[in-house]
Order: sequence, then C-alpha cells, then structure tokens
Amino acid sequence: MVERNYPALRETIWHGVLPNGLNVYVDRRPEYGKQFAFFATRYGGMNLRFRGEDGEWVDTPQGVAHFLEHKMFDTQDGNALQRMAAQGVDPNAYTTPSMTGYFFEGVQGFEDNLRTLLSFVSQPWFTDESVAKEQGIIGQEIRMCEDDPGHEVYYQLMEAMYAKHPVRVRVAGTVESIADITADTLYQCHRAFYRPGNMVLCAAGDVDPERVAAIAGEVLGQEPSAAVPSSHGEGEPTGVVRRHAQRAMPVSMPLFELGFKGSPAPKGAGLRQRLVAELACDVLFSSSAPLYSRLYEQGLINGSFDSSYDELPGCACLIAGGESRDPQQVLDEVLKEAARLAREGIDRSLWDRLKKAAYGSMVRRLNSLDDTCFELAQAHFDGEDYLSFPQVFQSIERSDGEELIRSWCTEDRAALSVIRPLD
Repeated sequence: MVERNYPALRETIWHGVLPNGLNVYVDRRPEYGKQFAFFATRYGGMNLRFRGEDGEWVDTPQGVAHFLEHKMFDTQDGNALQRMAAQGVDPNAYTTPSMTGYFFEGVQGFEDNLRTLLSFVSQPWFTDESVAKEQGIIGQEIRMCEDDPGHEVYYQLMEAMYAKHPVRVRVAGTVESIADITADTLYQCHRAFYRPGNMVLCAAGDVDPERVAAIAGEVLGQEPSAAVPSSHGEGEPTGVVRRHAQRAMPVSMPLFELGFKGSPAPKGAGLRQRLVAELACDVLFSSSAPLYSRLYEQGLINGSFDSSYDELPGCACLIAGGESRDPQQVLDEVLKEAARLAREGIDRSLWDRLKKAAYGSMVRRLNSLDDTCFELAQAHFDGEDYLSFPQVFQSIERSDGEELIRSWCTEDRAALSVIRPLD
C-alpha cells in the first residue's frame, strides 16, 4: 500500500493494487470510533451487453445487476445480511445504472465482517427455486416503483431525452424482463463482472491499510483478472428524442422534471465537468439564483423544486423539477434565463459566492466515512482522483459555466416530463 498525501485537504489515502487486479483504497482515521467498508463492481443496470469468455457479445435481460444484488446475500450457510447484523454491524447494498456496491459500518469486529463481506460477494450461490422466489419479490418492488410518480417522471424524462443509451432502462428491469432471468444468467454475469480486476474495495475509519489489503488477498485469491468489455449501445444523437412527455397518475398537482441533454466528459475530465455542471445548475436553479425568486413569486414553483447534474458513462445531463401548476411555463422561463446568461454572462458576485459554497460542501462531506468511500470508488471507475478537487476548483472560471449553459441549455437539447393529475 502506498500513501497519497493531499496537503490542501490534510488527507492521506493508502492505495494498492493486488496481484488479482483489485484496487484497494483506505482512508485511515484512528480518531473515528467506527469503521466503514465498501466493495463495488463496475456493473449496473445499464450494463446489458458484454463480451463473453468465447469472445462473442452476450445480451442479458434488463434488471440482472439489481437481481444479482438481491441474491448475493444468500449463501449455503444462510443469509449473510442477517449474519452480519447479528455481529453488530449495519450492512446494505445498492445498484445504480453503472455500479453495484455492498457495504457495512460498525464499531467492532471489522476484520471478521470484512471477510464475510468479501466472501459472500465473491462466492455466489443460486438455485432455480431461490431465483423463482426472488422474481416474485422483485416483481412486487417493480410494481411499487411504477406506482411512484417521482420514479416515473424521471424515467419518462430519460426516455424522452435518449434514443439508444441504456440510461433509459430501469435499473430493476420490468416484470417481463426479470421473468427471463435464471440461475445460469446470474452465474454468467457474476463470472463476467464480479472479478477483482473489475472491482474496488474502499475502507475508512480506525482501520489498518495493510490488514485490509492482506484480508482481501486471502479471501479473493491471487489469480490475475481484468475488467470485462461492456457496450453502452450505439452513438447517441445530440438532440432529444422528443421535447414533451406526459402521463396521468394520482397526484394533486402536476409533477415535472425538465432536462438538458449534455455531452459526456472526455476521458479524465469527468470531475472537472461535474464541478462546472453543478455550478451551472446552481446559477440557474438554486434558491440563490434570480430565476428561482421569479418563479417562486409567480407561483410557478414551490419548496419541492430541486436540481442536479447526472452523469454516467456515455451521457450527462442537467435536471430540475418539482411541483408546478404550469410546467411548460417553467421550462420557457428557464430557456429565457439561459439565453440571457449566455448573452450577458453570469454575475461575478453570484458565481464567486456559489463557487465558495460548493467547495465548502465538498470539504464537509469528507467528514462522512461512507460518502468518502462512495466517491473514491466512483472516481476510480471513472479514472479520476476524487481528492484532487481543490486543484480542479481553482482551474474553473466563470466562463466555463457560461459556456456550458450556452451549449447545453438550448431548446433542441431540452425535454419536459410531466405527471399530471388523473382528472
């Protein structure tokens, strides 16, 4: 394990690559009373196609990554989730479009629980009977999501913006797609994606970096492995598929999300684009922005209004939404404000204030062990150094935010998703 020092943040990260290809990152904080471990694979809901061991492309049903996450806790010796909870730690897992992660936090028994975590994630055990049972459970989860207006307004927006990119695919799949998942499907995808060379282990708290690496080597073995080739589909057009999409659901007021389809960041520039895009979001949509005040005073938005920058391999977008009596007018006002900012520029005092606030927020997040591990893992998969953000912030100018708004926030890149009341 090698030390990486970050003087601007007064942080030190230990990093090493095991003979099996696993990257290990440890943020040692002896002053903390708890420990956190995060074991993740570069495999999520959008990874529907990969190159198999015979060199041929393999297509899989929607929802396999999420299905695997559910089934990985089942072992021949019982349920690993229950076993770890009985040992005094809080374990969990989640699946995103591009990653699946398994983690736990606790104040005792770190090394034993780390062995358990690494073991059940790397040693799958499925039967046809257990897969059939899980299909019923996940089917209920999918139906619940389909009844959630907040869930539906997001995926309706993705389908409106993207023609081919699998970001438009639901992470959990559909009731029909998961019916095609078998134990063989799960074993095949586990062999492809749950290999050390396609994974990362991050730990933080009162832990020993060398012990973390040693335990990972003991449990996972030393055989070399590498990331599996995966496809995200054909090239995506610049513009959106359609500018407006809506459906009726039981809501009291129209729920909307508007999106601006951006350009994926060049390799190695993802962190910088993320910081610029998040600042552009704040300039347009935050409560400090002039547009927010105007929309609020006109009764077009309320306290539910929020915004974000979303990025995945091969795509990036700005999103804002909430409740509104007239979502189309909100989009029209946003386009007018974006055109004004492109023409007149961003107010310097507003930009400086938002930039300082954003930097302070990222520094404060380092106090969270889980946030730090999540960010280290995601940055590793993106080929970035997350803790270099102070230097990246210094390089960002007001003109960068203006250029992003000028190029992204245009009518041909805009889509509006609305969930309207049934009546």
